[in-house]
Amino acid sequence: MSVPLTLLGLLDREPSHGYDLKRDYDTYFVRGKPLPPGQVYSTLGRLARDGKVVAGESESGSGPDRRRYAITPTGRAEVESWLAEPVDSDPNLQTVLFVKVVLALMLGRDAEGYLDRQRASHLQRMRELTTLRRSSDPVDALLADHRLFHLEADLRWIDLTAARLTSLADLVAAS
Repeated sequence: MSVPLTLLGLLDREPSHGYDLKRDYDTYFVRGKPLPPGQVYSTLGRLARDGKVVAGESESGSGPDRRRYAITPTGRAEVESWLAEPVDSDPNLQTVLFVKVVLALMLGRDAEGYLDRQRASHLQRMRELTTLRRSSDPVDALLADHRLFHLEADLRWIDLTAARLTSLADLVAAS
């Protein structure tokens, strides 16, 4: 995920303090691993340096002084461009799953056992995500669905690979 572009997008709604940006980022985009406050402020500093945001005057309050950041036209144009572009699928045909299967075959290891362990791991994660999805708000439910669909695709690939393991082993042995 692009932290700078996400923060710019949040600022496109309204000028905000770093604390508010961190809270919204953590609420909507980072389930389980909050964005470190230092990363928020260092990112805002780089965005200001690049002319994508401007920092307002320091505001005194009950806590430390705070600055309200606002997006600039340059920042807004970057957000618009970013939102208009589709997300690229993974350009690599090789995945870690594939590499492990081929290496297991090359090294005379149990590729079928690896596939079985990976299948069991995926199924366990799917059970966890299904439970999460049932008891979650719409944001967490959608994130769980996204991951579940990817796990389902991996499981289909694991089953297909297991069915073709003998021919893949023959190919690897012939090399």
